[in-house]
Formats: sequence, structure tokens, C-alpha cells
Amino acid sequence: MTRDARFVTFEGIDGAGKSSHVDWFAEQVRGRGHRVVVTREPGGTELAEAVRDWVLNRPMSMRVEALLVFAARQDHLDRLIRPSLADGTWVVCDRFTDSTVAYQGGGRGMPLEDIALLERWVHPDLQPDRTYLFDLDPDTAARRRQAVRDADRFESEQSAFFTRVRQAYLERAEAAPDRFVRLDGAQPIEFIRKRLEESLSGL
Repeated sequence: MTRDARFVTFEGIDGAGKSSHVDWFAEQVRGRGHRVVVTREPGGTELAEAVRDWVLNRPMSMRVEALLVFAARQDHLDRLIRPSLADGTWVVCDRFTDSTVAYQGGGRGMPLEDIALLERWVHPDLQPDRTYLFDLDPDTAARRRQAVRDADRFESEQSAFFTRVRQAYLERAEAAPDRFVRLDGAQPIEFIRKRLEESLSGL
């Protein structure tokens, strides 16, 4: 990674509002004279996008789900994230390994030590420089999701699942306070974007 490149991720339960800000944030980065690539997980490459469709729409066990997510992540890292950072390009990614810890760990109940093993195997030397965690109570998030789209396998889960996912996110953020910035997903868009812009100055 060159000195000027940054790896920034956006996290949160489905419906927390993070995806509404990803492209806007990238534009702010471009406005400061940096090259930026916007991507997502699972996804970001042809192979990883195919895996995304399987993970979101096909029934599978907890471990198969986690292994597929990390397989897609490996390809994403090899083909897009690492080359971009090496070239001095900022990477803004909608979800990364924190999502696996939250969804497969907190939500599904996969042992965190197993996820940590996969994390060390796939990207032992790379973590985001900044992670924005959009935090919102699961019931409000559910109402937002229902208003805008049909549910995938994850979005079809009950409130208790998202309560566990949210808690896993908060614990992950507490363990890495220098990396995470928690944002209140219930706040107006203008308020959240002001906080994002203020935070960007410190990157």
C-alpha cells in the first residue's frame, strides 16, 4: 500500500443506511484529489459476484456460507483491493471481514476463533484504515428494508438474528476503537454526512 492509499469500509446491519453514503463518500475523497475505487462484499470481481448470488439466495450451512464468503474475499483481495492500494488508489468497500464476524459469527453462531483463523489465512497483513459502523436498532432497520426491496436470505431473518449481529458489530468496534467510527443510523442524512466529512479529514 502506498502512503497515500487508504482502505475504508462501511458496515452495519441491513437497513442501517450505510449504502446510501458509500458513493457520496467516494466523491468527497475524489474531491480531495485522490483516485478511488468503490466496491462491495461479497462481490467486486466476476467470481466474487457469482458467489454473492449463491450466498444471498441459496440455502446452505453456516460453515459453507463462511467459506464461500472468504473464498470470494480472497479473489476480491487478489484482483481488486490489493492492486488498487498498491497503485495508490483508495478503496471504499461496502462490507468486509467485520460483516463475517457479525453475520456468520454473531448471527449464525459460528465460533469466532474459526472466523479469526480464516481471517488470518486470507488477509493476515491487511485491515481497513477506517471502518464506519452504521448502528441502528433492528426493528427500525427492518421497516426500512421492507419499504424498499424484497428480502434475501439474510434480510428474511427475524429480529433476534439482527440483534445478535448488531451486538457482534459493537463488540468488534469496541475491540478496535482506533479503526471504527460509530454512526447513529437514525440521524438525518445531512448530519451523518457532516460526521463523515469531518472524519475524512483525519485519514
